[in-house]
Amino acid sequence: MSAQPHTYAVADPETALKYAIQHVQGDRVQIVEGVIQQVMPSWDHEGIADRIRRQLVPALDRLDCHAGSGNLDLPGTSNWYVPDLAVVPRDIVKGAGALLPDQTLLIVEITSESNADTDRIVKRKRYAEYGAPLYLLVDRQERSWTLHAVPGRLGYTQVTDPMPFGRPVPLPEPFGLELDTSEF
Repeated sequence: MSAQPHTYAVADPETALKYAIQHVQGDRVQIVEGVIQQVMPSWDHEGIADRIRRQLVPALDRLDCHAGSGNLDLPGTSNWYVPDLAVVPRDIVKGAGALLPDQTLLIVEITSESNADTDRIVKRKRYAEYGAPLYLLVDRQERSWTLHAVPGRLGYTQVTDPMPFGRPVPLPEPFGLELDTSEF
């Protein structure tokens, strides 16, 4: 008995593309402006995400939230992101597949040599467009961080100047804490 290929009827290319990447075995992939990208962070990259996650624990407990790296869908576009870290209320996470950026409280992207401009420009624009309330860009190449807040269709309306590593990140309410960046 030979294996028969599966065919699926799909109404549009966006649905087909997003369905396909969700079923890639063993790989984490995202779609950025229609381009499929394999997500393969380095240990340094993961170390920064872990430092941020640990500092968020008191707020996560208080807010009943989860911090992780799950799928974010941007309906109506050929974008399907896997952020380095997202903070999401636990009641939304239960049973959810992909979430929408406006269901998060904070999204963190940490640049790599291969994707720095994507995080700095493309994702910043899309996260604002799709209502992510806070977007923290940790720029490893520039050794700085930038916090974006108050999203809108044309971008974020409150943006800090890039701050060097070592300066704390003041996360506004509902977090109400500062992230130590001295070990980034």
